[in-house]
Amino acid sequence: MPWRPAPLAGVVLARNAGWPEGRFGLVAGFLEPAETPEQGVLREVAEEINLAGEIRGLVGLYPFYRNNQLLLVYHVAVSGEPRPGEELAEIRSIPPGRLRTWPFGTGPALRDWLLARGYQPQPRQ
Repeated sequence: MPWRPAPLAGVVLARNAGWPEGRFGLVAGFLEPAETPEQGVLREVAEEINLAGEIRGLVGLYPFYRNNQLLLVYHVAVSGEPRPGEELAEIRSIPPGRLRTWPFGTGPALRDWLLARGYQPQPRQ
């Protein structure tokens, strides 16, 4: 039977070292040459929060017009205590029912993930 991580009690949000206090997003990054999106997301999770993960599925594709990017967002289950990597200033694990979404970047993906699980997310004020 393949290894299956025990999921955390919440969704891990990360604050990049260059972002202002209070600004968080989902773990994100860029693909390396010849890397599949699945390999890239697992590498980014390992680099940014120091945990191994398992892909549970594709959440969706999301245009990020501000940066001229297309975000490929995956649901990745992890277990253990996340620790911020070099690029992060802070990480938080927040129970799904307490999450607030935002209208850009990874925010729409988080909204869709929550809706698919029966939550009614509220936008961040």
